[in-house]
Amino acid sequence: MRRLEYMSQIVNENPLQSDDASTDLQPSPAVAAVAAMADRARLASRVLARADRNWKDRALLAIATALDEKRAYVIAENAKDIESGRANGTSQAMLDRLRLTNERVDGLISALEELAGLPDPVGTVLRGQTLPNGLRLRQVHVPMGVIGAIYEARPNVTVDIAGLALKSGNAVLLRGGSAAAESNKALLGLIRDALESVGLPADSVTSVDAYGREGADAMMGARGKIDVLIPRGGRELIQRVLTTASVPVIETGEGNVHIYLDESADAQMAVPILLNAKTQRPSVCNTVETLLINAKAAAAPQVLAALAKAGVTLHADERAVALAGEIPTVAATAADWDTEYMDLDLSVAIVDDLDGAISHIRAHSTGHTEAILTNNLAHAERFIAEVDSAAVIVNASTRFTDGGQLGLGAEVGISTQKMHARGPMGLRELTTTKWIVQGDGHVRS
Repeated sequence: MRRLEYMSQIVNENPLQSDDASTDLQPSPAVAAVAAMADRARLASRVLARADRNWKDRALLAIATALDEKRAYVIAENAKDIESGRANGTSQAMLDRLRLTNERVDGLISALEELAGLPDPVGTVLRGQTLPNGLRLRQVHVPMGVIGAIYEARPNVTVDIAGLALKSGNAVLLRGGSAAAESNKALLGLIRDALESVGLPADSVTSVDAYGREGADAMMGARGKIDVLIPRGGRELIQRVLTTASVPVIETGEGNVHIYLDESADAQMAVPILLNAKTQRPSVCNTVETLLINAKAAAAPQVLAALAKAGVTLHADERAVALAGEIPTVAATAADWDTEYMDLDLSVAIVDDLDGAISHIRAHSTGHTEAILTNNLAHAERFIAEVDSAAVIVNASTRFTDGGQLGLGAEVGISTQKMHARGPMGLRELTTTKWIVQGDGHVRS
């Protein structure tokens, strides 16, 4: 493939060739290189902005085909990252996030095909009218331009973000982290080759991974060259981007996710939902981390027994320990209520009523996803109205807070902020708007 060695080529470039002995005022190699990449991405974004849906969809399908044809190569490169992770003591949860399998590659291909089948958000009219003076107004969706994404140990995110950016008419700069270096290098190469095969600029998708953490820092400081920055990962990464970046940031938050087991909930519904929400894939952000149990919930013993049998460690408060009886538990600490375990651990607290559950969520939620299991319609409606998170779920698993599951094709991340985008960020969330005003010689009096 023409682009598989792309990253190593960048490493050998020296963007700061200068005869000036003084370098005090010169940017670092990483800053200069990222600025150059952003400039090339800007040129690519102008091509994407005028590309029609058919052209962009052909690019998505070309990437899907390349993934299918090169899956053995991609999985082999991913195995190198897994091996390095094990040698470095990476947790099982992080290794699970990092791992690419045939099934997961199939999922990436399906997501790209689904994106190709979705309507193009670019150019759609948000609102419009003709003013009394005859001026014709339209507010339309347009690409943001150049998007930066910084994320950890998730090679699938490389494909998701590239696909979403392309379909929404944006170029993207990626920083995927050293843990997935070989996987991301392989994926980037085939993505760039696929773009060129349909006549779109390879620089529509670029990576700064060759510059490591300095590359990420340069992205955060590239105000005016990168239009928006999206971090996706743990608390440390997100907070570092939020506190450091001069580029506008869309905040994606950690998932300290809660499920409230209401008094009226029955075990037949509650047990499979809790097992799915905690054990299907515990390393992801929409996994439940805290179970709040109404003190009168008849389903509680069956729920706790099922979770313990599935290998979940229950970090229980005093009342939950008493309720559990002989079901194994460990004593919860104050820190447990604010912990995103991303593993087979679950904090459990007993609350007296719905008010107690909502109060606990308000005190400890990260604003990602909360759910209620109930057969009381009034309680469900109160929970929806009073819980202020990006996603609120009634009688279903929290694992549904996902762009693919909600029909968005894929997602860049789950936004926990309230500006512009909130919840799973799909195609429309990667656009901004433009006002178009048309007149016939109008002047303002």
